[in-house]
Amino acid sequence: MSRSASSVFQSLQGFFAVYKPPGVHWKLVRDNVETNLLKELNSLETPPPRQLIRFQPVAAEGTDGVELTRVATAVPALADVLVKGAPYTSLKIGAGHRLDARSSGVFVLGIGRGNRLLTDMYNSHCTRDYTVCGSFGTATDDFSDTGRIIEKTTYGHVTRDKLERILAVIQGSNRKALLTHSHIDLKSQEAYELAVAGQLRPMVKSPPIILGMRCLDFSPPDFTLEIQCMHETQQYLRKVIHEIGLELRSSAVCTKVRRTRDGSFTVDCALLHTHWDLYSIRQAVKESRGRAADLIRRKIENLDRLQPAERDTESPSNEDGEELRM
Repeated sequence: MSRSASSVFQSLQGFFAVYKPPGVHWKLVRDNVETNLLKELNSLETPPPRQLIRFQPVAAEGTDGVELTRVATAVPALADVLVKGAPYTSLKIGAGHRLDARSSGVFVLGIGRGNRLLTDMYNSHCTRDYTVCGSFGTATDDFSDTGRIIEKTTYGHVTRDKLERILAVIQGSNRKALLTHSHIDLKSQEAYELAVAGQLRPMVKSPPIILGMRCLDFSPPDFTLEIQCMHETQQYLRKVIHEIGLELRSSAVCTKVRRTRDGSFTVDCALLHTHWDLYSIRQAVKESRGRAADLIRRKIENLDRLQPAERDTESPSNEDGEELRM
């Protein structure tokens, strides 16, 4: 690994994924990553101080005794030696699709020029996977198990078959919404090819769409779902658990939301808290270069599909309606 701070800083330009633990705000995750990188960057080798030519007085023996003459001498620039301070005081780190404080999982960050990749990632309308856990028998005011309890119900009549039938109904209604917001002629050859490849997606901002749901575990009152979706928020997923309970003539609260995939980033490539260091992040950015190339290619394909008016309406904001930090 190169020990030059400037070369290491240039190699950090890109994006990567970390694993956000539950109970931690996403801003704290971003700030911790920035603090760790700054600390290690400033500990690396820095360029030597500039050398300035100064005419220094030098005593020399002359015919009339000691004489002072000026000799050209190279001296270090005092600004580089005394008052320069730390070479790096801040990094331009941006956050991709955010996770709220109660959620955990894959969280993508960008450094420097990597912020543009975050914008491309947003505009590519990529899908995300979640593991969502719920519990029957209780309803709360915020759809989570930590909210204020507003109702308690029985759940003995709920079976796995009934749950899976409700999941199939939800998928069917969302499939219709997917076709509606795709803005593509469903009778065209392009629509057929995209549908066969499973790449039929809305190319503009749309309401949350669930592309797939399946039950991973059913142990009443607890159950676990795997959900593939786009344009969602974590609160929307908690509300889905609440509505599933209502459809089953019971009630349900969400106990955990965990993102397992964000676009091409999965849990396997997300850095744990113990690896939020310069070496690990530098390696993660390097490994993500292939994802960046695919993202740019997908961006070009999406722009070709959009009408000119739709291209103008696209804006790099996240799922909370806020602009991505650049």
